[in-house]
Amino acid sequence: MNDFENIVKRLSAPQVEQGDYMGEDGLLYCGKCRTPKQFRMETPPMEGRLLPCPCRCEQERLDREAAEQEAQRHRHAVAELKRRGFTDPAMREWTFANDNGRCPQMKHAHFYVEHWDTMLAENIGYLLWGGVGTGKSYFAGCVANALMEQEIAVRMTNFALILNDLTASFEGRNDYIAQLCRAMLLIIDDFGMERGTEYGLEQVYNVIDSRYRSRKPLIVTTNIPLHDLQHPLDTAHARIYDRLLEMCAPIRFSGENFRKITAQDKLARLKNLMD
Repeated sequence: MNDFENIVKRLSAPQVEQGDYMGEDGLLYCGKCRTPKQFRMETPPMEGRLLPCPCRCEQERLDREAAEQEAQRHRHAVAELKRRGFTDPAMREWTFANDNGRCPQMKHAHFYVEHWDTMLAENIGYLLWGGVGTGKSYFAGCVANALMEQEIAVRMTNFALILNDLTASFEGRNDYIAQLCRAMLLIIDDFGMERGTEYGLEQVYNVIDSRYRSRKPLIVTTNIPLHDLQHPLDTAHARIYDRLLEMCAPIRFSGENFRKITAQDKLARLKNLMD
């Protein structure tokens, strides 16, 4: 009992600093913010006993420290998601903040992120199709980065890398595909650029079908025209394309080739420097 009383006394002893004072209510007050550093218990078995509590300026300090710790934890979590989620570190710069405003379809990327809960619940993805250099990959990267900033796991890769990984670890193929499907959002970039072998098509179908059965959304970018996706020439492609069109809403990317424009701008700057 004496030990218990000693513990209570130690816990009840407030930290007295210069300028602190006793109020008319018998509580210790902070000399800086003029708010109590103690409170009186009103319930048994410690009714009437004084216990310490943070004054206003101490609480503000504690809140700042907690906010700083949470911000640090968040930055670390986001950095780890981006390290694992992107196959190319340059993709980390594909953000809404860095968007040059030239891609009119970017409004659909904002919409997807803003309505992510619905997209996830309804298993809705995007099929981004159109010519080379029209901003499809950047669009997908913006979605990935924005969701990762919310600590949502996203994996952005392409089938060329996936097929290489599957070939290198044949025995762990199922585990590898399961890992892809664990991401809340899977983004397949440059679909259709991989090898069109029988083995390749079979593995592409396995990944797409596994993602379909996982009931999680998929975003795909491709240079294949939508007409070709809707009217495949053979059964092997048909079952892949059918799955994609069932999971993903098509968005067409048209207009100028941004890569060509960038190259022309660099050439013009070089000429100016040489002149």
